[in-house]
Amino acid sequence: MTITSESEHDPFTEHRRLLFATAYRMLGTVTDAEDIVQDAWLTWNRADRSAVRHPKAYLVRTVTNLSLNRLTSARATREEYVGPWLPEPLAASPDIAEGTEMAESVSTAMLVVLETLSPVERAVFVLHEVFGYSHVEIGGFLDRPEATVRQISHRARHHVQDRRPRFDTDSARRGEVTARFMKACAGGDLNAVMELLAPEVTAWSDGGGKVTASHHPLHGPDHVARWLLRVTTQAEAAGATVTTAVVNGELGALVLMEDVPVGALTFDLEAGLLRNLRFQVNPDKLRGLRGDRKPTAGA
Repeated sequence: MTITSESEHDPFTEHRRLLFATAYRMLGTVTDAEDIVQDAWLTWNRADRSAVRHPKAYLVRTVTNLSLNRLTSARATREEYVGPWLPEPLAASPDIAEGTEMAESVSTAMLVVLETLSPVERAVFVLHEVFGYSHVEIGGFLDRPEATVRQISHRARHHVQDRRPRFDTDSARRGEVTARFMKACAGGDLNAVMELLAPEVTAWSDGGGKVTASHHPLHGPDHVARWLLRVTTQAEAAGATVTTAVVNGELGALVLMEDVPVGALTFDLEAGLLRNLRFQVNPDKLRGLRGDRKPTAGA
């Protein structure tokens, strides 16, 4: 006879990965997503389980509303953020970036687009477009009529479509271009780097006031290429290494100091050229890559 523990049948444990995936797409930060999942567990632990007919829906609704509250308050904080605000990068994992569509929904480019939605629009888009919940179900989560949710969904979808990056998604091509890009940077070859950058290339770096980073985006191949080579040179002088890695479901690069990530670079690829480069160096926003994420209760 096989003996199983009660925790193995606990709905929270069963759906914990989904809950984190939902919160992360809602908030764009690993830290906040973990906090939301922790709060959801506390709510679940206090709930009258006998009154919960659909545990999964109850938990998703709880995470959605907790995320909405967190996102609303975070907007004011981000207005005072030092320099550009970029999402927290996350190492790819099957529960977060499984399949092409799921990978795109967690890409840095998509998370940046989601930042331009209102909190409610973001919730509706994530639940409907990413996780496939119906407008009726989402209405139940948000306590809004189906017709209202449908209107919000339509508005959010068109907003995202207008801003969604339409870049190369072929993994083999991305791998080949990334290898050439890394070689050019490592070799200090300014012309080779510039040849791999799109004419409209822009680079953002997020230091959050914790480490040195540009407070303004850089535009154009010359400025961006010189910045890239300067970053590479400084990293090597400090004893760091730069290596390719999958970040937010896409091939990018990590700057490692004694195998600890101190920087993460993601980019969009357009016609074989790098278009939008986003460099995360805020040490508080690299926990999702360091493997030191705090354990969630109920795990």
